[in-house]
Amino acid sequence: MKLLIVARPFVFHGGVETATAGLVQALVRHGHEVHLLSPAGQGAMPGVTLHRLPLPPLPAAARVVAQALFVRRLTRRRAWDVVQSHERTLGQDVFRAGEGCHRGYLDAVSARSRGLYHRVVLALERRVFATTPSIVAISRTGKAEIERLYDVPGDRVEVVYNGVDLERFRPENRARLGAAARAEVALGKDVPLALFVGSGFERKGLATALEALALGDRARRLLVAGKGSRRAHEALATRLGVAERVLWLGPRQDIERWYAAADVVLLPTRYEPFGNVHLEALASGVPVVTTTRAGGAEIIAEGASGAVVAPGDAPATAAAMDRLRAEDPRVSEAARRGAEPFTFAAQVAALTSVYRTCPRAKASFA
Repeated sequence: MKLLIVARPFVFHGGVETATAGLVQALVRHGHEVHLLSPAGQGAMPGVTLHRLPLPPLPAAARVVAQALFVRRLTRRRAWDVVQSHERTLGQDVFRAGEGCHRGYLDAVSARSRGLYHRVVLALERRVFATTPSIVAISRTGKAEIERLYDVPGDRVEVVYNGVDLERFRPENRARLGAAARAEVALGKDVPLALFVGSGFERKGLATALEALALGDRARRLLVAGKGSRRAHEALATRLGVAERVLWLGPRQDIERWYAAADVVLLPTRYEPFGNVHLEALASGVPVVTTTRAGGAEIIAEGASGAVVAPGDAPATAAAMDRLRAEDPRVSEAARRGAEPFTFAAQVAALTSVYRTCPRAKASFA
């Protein structure tokens, strides 16, 4: 089957980028002819035909509109069996709502100011959900949100969970990589260590993680990996008296080493459609403390592989953080079991079922 995927560049493999790269590679392995439409900056991938999405320098609001209109014009050529977009565009057969709903995000973070950019994205999002034949949510939480906020019939929204690289992320990394990673930040093997992974510190709840650090075991350290505005969070850490217990890693491509070093992962997010951090941590045998606003909470076995608390609940986050330890074989095994069903092969199989409903693709499956 000839498939066009519309996606932003995934040169640096963060959560969204890792999920997209893994999916694209799995589609190629399963015999699909994969074309990728992406703005400048996307590197070549084996077996993938790369097309550049020509977007001139524009203000943010104009850029999202230009992207949507370009994709609609391109898809009218009908050169592909299925067009799947991971961005808010027009004309695709399948829209993968990997970022959830912008409206849901704004509600979750209590954004009072909705300037031009947000108004444009909301209008475009409404059009996307109204006109795209098939919509893919990445969690049951996301599916329910799309149906509720945009009155989309349930039979138009399928849940297809992300996959995770079960070879890259595995419990055995703890013995192989953990000690060296800890040594890199001058921590001994017995120091309790929590890991926060994510870009966009405010949305992903870093403030709550810092508050939990102040309430929990005073020997504990917190590693922060990812991109975000540090100034306000560094100031908060100072006010809380934990600044010397916070280690800032920045964005890391070797994130498997830091899962191997940690005894628990914190993602006390305010809004997260799923978050590959959940899968990567669990696959690494590390328990996860997350919130009810995370789609990834659906795969947490409460008290066994992690804990699910209310957003902003620092005391509950601290209690769970200090209770769950990857050093406990039962916890590590439960975490790994929770991740094992989420392979890229399973993701491709589920998406293929969606593709079978697309008019131009039906001949490929006949």
